Amino acid sequence: MSDIGVAVIGFGLAGRVFHAPFVSAVPGLKLEAIVQRRGDEAAKAYPGARILRSVEEALTDLNIQLIVVGTPNETHFALSKQALEAGKHVVIDKPFAASSAQARELIELASSRGLVVAPFHNRRWDGDFLTVRKLIERKSVGRLVTFESHFDRFRPLPREATWKESSNPANGMLFDLAPHLVDQVLALFGVPEAITASVRRDRDATDIEDAFDITLHYPRLLAHCRATMLACDAAPRFLLHGTLGSFKKYGLDPQEPALVAGAKVPPVGDARQWLAEPESEWGTLTVAPNPADPGTLTRTPIRTELGDYRGYYANVRDAINGKAPLEVQPEDAYQVVRLLEMARISSAEGRTLPVSF
Repeated sequence: MSDIGVAVIGFGLAGRVFHAPFVSAVPGLKLEAIVQRRGDEAAKAYPGARILRSVEEALTDLNIQLIVVGTPNETHFALSKQALEAGKHVVIDKPFAASSAQARELIELASSRGLVVAPFHNRRWDGDFLTVRKLIERKSVGRLVTFESHFDRFRPLPREATWKESSNPANGMLFDLAPHLVDQVLALFGVPEAITASVRRDRDATDIEDAFDITLHYPRLLAHCRATMLACDAAPRFLLHGTLGSFKKYGLDPQEPALVAGAKVPPVGDARQWLAEPESEWGTLTVAPNPADPGTLTRTPIRTELGDYRGYYANVRDAINGKAPLEVQPEDAYQVVRLLEMARISSAEGRTLPVSF
């Protein structure tokens, strides 16, 4: 099959770090164009790609079959709808949409046109998440009773001149980071029975929701998703407690910081490994080999699985070519957005809500 022509819309953090490098590294995809309205950063980074100054140029280009929407959150719905109406497949950075109604409209539009609309829930390809998934499948901590997922930052003062700090319902920590954390929980455990949440503005001055605690209730299991901008000393990224022991993992997947620092993603099939986490960052599994003697514990470092966002785009390629189903279904994104809406309601009303889609 001929390569799928791809246009990445936007060359901020999303386009520069999460999309263009991985599109370029996956055989069967061709980074045909980058839409950057101003500046020449994209041209310098990808001299082989055409630099377009308007979305309309990408939508009318017959060499482009896939549009990647990596623009500010509030623009995702309108741009994705335009692309689908133009007959293009679409990858949508998180959040998939600013409301569940918008998400449903995009899903139905894509279905009616026979097009792929793929949520960019790339953190299913994080090495730490893949490690946690394997431990849960192996029942390494016994029957899991508590699952905690943190994504903490320390940013006590709002950043100036960035859309991420502007007061729009699509911005803020709830719609910036919670899509990743909630999606990972759904991928592990499925649809919860109920949701309890606190969505807050914790900083002294802020225009956005800058902290959240979301608890998803499952039979005999509580899954907590937490983030704040006031964590000077970060909590574990993942913390699992079960009937046999616990697993604790600090630090974030190394792919984003490596790319921000200038690392290059090798093409799929290249002998160079992408991207092993140093042993100093591995998590620790602590168990009681004999539950009758809970004071005698063994602690084992657990090698972090290799994270690789190239796998996300390889799957999108295969889905467009009809060779595989999407690993992150658009319905998954709908459920995530709906749960975020319910989190706001739960927080405002101070109660636990039953979950039903």
